[in-house]
Order: sequence, then structure tokens, then C-alpha cells
Amino acid sequence: MELKLYQVDAFSDRPFGGNPAAVVPLDAWLPDETLQAIAIENNLSETAYFVKDGADGAYHLRWFTPGCEVNLCGHATLASAWVIFHMLGDAAEVLRFRTRSGELRVRRDGDKLAMDFPAVRPLPCIPPKALLEALGLVRADEILAAEDYFVVVPDEDTVMRLQPDFGALKGLPLRGVCVTAPGQSHDVVSRWFGPNVGVDEDPVTGSAHTSLTPYWTARLGKPRLTARQGGRRQGTLEVEQPGDRVLILGSAALYLEGMIRI
Repeated sequence: MELKLYQVDAFSDRPFGGNPAAVVPLDAWLPDETLQAIAIENNLSETAYFVKDGADGAYHLRWFTPGCEVNLCGHATLASAWVIFHMLGDAAEVLRFRTRSGELRVRRDGDKLAMDFPAVRPLPCIPPKALLEALGLVRADEILAAEDYFVVVPDEDTVMRLQPDFGALKGLPLRGVCVTAPGQSHDVVSRWFGPNVGVDEDPVTGSAHTSLTPYWTARLGKPRLTARQGGRRQGTLEVEQPGDRVLILGSAALYLEGMIRI
């Protein structure tokens, strides 16, 4: 069996930036064990698979890290939409994806793609005692939780200097840990760590911005923000919150086109 594979750098307008995702279009679903095995072989933070619904033109979309299937992934959704628009030639104005997190929509917005995701407002929480120690932090301005912990620190330098203990982060109750602060050249900066799902550090995590956006738009009093995420490798996004949704805008660039043989 041969399967097409695309590797797309999401949240970057050129290769070698942003967050790489593998995208594998399918005519029909393969066994979950095969989907997971391909994700392990790709060894990227996400491998996305989609199957088009012939009845209404929507796409069924799933995401796998090297460790497990996840409920929501932003950068691999952006990469999948880029492949469908630019490599497969879908002329639809809006792509509809059926996922574990409900229906997600992606549309063209100039030279970017705009993803429409549900907003998930993070709430104050009592964190595990090991959280700050694992991050190498003495204190934080705030600690909130949604699907991830959100650790708010005073400035961008604190975010960039982080050297987490990934072994200590693994096993904490939530999916991952996002550390965030006001930015210097961008409104917001962040880094995201997810050893629980097999990804020590994700360069750009679109799903985390479904919570970062409602927090920072309220705190900064701005309806639309520029955001940068990442440590050694980084990407950029624009975000806004219309109602109970979050719009996440970003570019993408093709790095690799190939064939899987199984």
C-alpha cells in the first residue's frame, strides 16, 4: 500500500520555521495501530489524517502524536487545510473538519488561513506542588487550568530562559503546561511542554491559543493579538475572540512531499 505524505511547517511563511506536521490523506480509515505506527515513524509532534465525506464534502480529521491520539491540534489542522487547498485543489470557501472536538472550520484569509475553534477560558487553580519546581520557577503571577496548566510569568525573558525538567512534568494531571507572558515585539509569547503526550516541547500549539486568547484579550483589552510561541524553534500567529469562538490565523509552507509504503 502506498500513501501520500506531506510535511508542512505551520505558523511559518517559509520552511524551517513554525511547527512541522505530517499530513496523510486517506480514502478510508486504516486500523488505529497503523495510524499510530506511522506517527511514531514520522516522529513529529503531530501526524494528521483525514478522510473526505462524499456526502457533504466535509473532512473527518484525526491527530496522533508519537505517543497517542489527541482531541485537538491546531498546527496540524492548519497544515491539513493547507494541503487540501494547495495540493489537492479543493475550491471550497470554507473547509469543514469533523473531529473529536466537534466541527472545526478553516477559511482563506489573504495569504493566511483562519481557523475557527471553540474558546476555552482557563480558570484559576491550585497547581500540583511539583509544577513550578519542574519548570525551574520560584513563583508565577498566576496559574490557571483548562486542558493544560497556564503559568503566567512577568516577562518574555523568563519564558525564553526556561529549562524544564521533562521527567518531572510527565505525570502531572493535565495534558501539558503552557508558560506565557506579555511580549516585546508581539502582544503575547509562550512556550508549551507536553511530555504526557510524547512531546517534550511543541514549537507552536494552536490548541493552547484557544485558552491563551480569552485570557490575554481580556487582560490586555485588545480584540486581536499577535502571538509568538517557541524556544529554539518559533512560529507566529494572530488571534481574536468573536463570542465563544477563537480565530487563529497563520501561514504554512510545504517542506516535504513523499510516499509511505506499508
